[in-house]
Amino acid sequence: MPVLAEIEAHADALISTYRDLHAHPELGFGENRTSGIVAEQLRSFGVDEVETGIGGTGVVGVIHGKNGHNRRIGLRADMDALPITETTGLAHASANPGVMHACGHDGHTTMLLGAARYLAATRNFRGCVVLIFQPAEEGLGGARKMIAEGLFRRFSCDEIYGLHNKPSGQRGRFSLRKGPMMAGASFFDITLTGKGSHAAMPDQSRDVIFAATALVQHLQSVVSRNIAPDEPCVLSVTKIEAGSAYNVIPDIARFGGTLRFFSDKVRELAQSRVREICEGFKMAQGINIDVQFREIFDVLVNNGKAADALMAAAAEIVGEDGVRDDERLSGGSEDFADMLREVPGAYGWLGHGGAVPLHNSGFVLDESILPVGASILARVAERQLGMGT
Repeated sequence: MPVLAEIEAHADALISTYRDLHAHPELGFGENRTSGIVAEQLRSFGVDEVETGIGGTGVVGVIHGKNGHNRRIGLRADMDALPITETTGLAHASANPGVMHACGHDGHTTMLLGAARYLAATRNFRGCVVLIFQPAEEGLGGARKMIAEGLFRRFSCDEIYGLHNKPSGQRGRFSLRKGPMMAGASFFDITLTGKGSHAAMPDQSRDVIFAATALVQHLQSVVSRNIAPDEPCVLSVTKIEAGSAYNVIPDIARFGGTLRFFSDKVRELAQSRVREICEGFKMAQGINIDVQFREIFDVLVNNGKAADALMAAAAEIVGEDGVRDDERLSGGSEDFADMLREVPGAYGWLGHGGAVPLHNSGFVLDESILPVGASILARVAERQLGMGT
């Protein structure tokens, strides 16, 4: 079965919406214009309930099917952009300096709007579809904020589904993995406080730069010498700050980074070893070391039955040969994982043309997948609720 005809008929409108959103990107919790457009379009489609301001700038819509039924299916899209200066040269490139939709969330929002228009017009299902437009996916905790403000208490869901574009050069290829698919992520900040001195008199110091550089190297042993080889884990130090002069050994040094993992057990082990190593350096170097971890993303875990349902819906749109369940584990993270901890569901990747990766200033979304993604979202809702009569 190809793209749903009712969605394909509005392909030009989808592209227009996408280009408008792309030209006006907004960072997490600042998606005021975007959420306003989303709410306005949902109301114009005849969506039964439209609520704004959930989780800051989040929007939720509810569509009732033709027949009464208690089952409720959630569909989710993210809305925020990234602090990146766009270099694509597109006619509809970002008009907001230093902000860009470099991850395709503008496309995800457009796809869900396309599905909403179709579902509100046809209502060929029993029960309800809950449309969730989430702010602040890019590490700011938008999903957790919506949940904390009563998302699933106010708009209960029996299952929930989402998707993400993938610039793989394989247009229409839909893939996922049952069970853990995307990494959980902790961010860490480590502060070393010693004793500064003249650079020519290091014996009078407690040198935090010497300690910090040695500590960064030693932390690489956390994964290689503590985590089992069949348990994926990554520890990366991504920033380091210390000193302001050529002839001064500073009092303070700071560095930070991220830990990626696919189980809580591995996260706890890795974090414990980081703290233990830092405690050893504290004693050996005679300095103070403060370690802070922030839990940013949960592991994204696809429910097996829900994954089957999402793949079946995708197969109706892109064909059986275009659907795969052997997606590789991704070290990237996605806060839809927080919603999957509350409600069983699944999340997949929709391939499209282009080789520039996500989070790159030259990233371009293939507009031809907009009706494809909208159709997949619409079909999984219809299939899981049962067609109306």
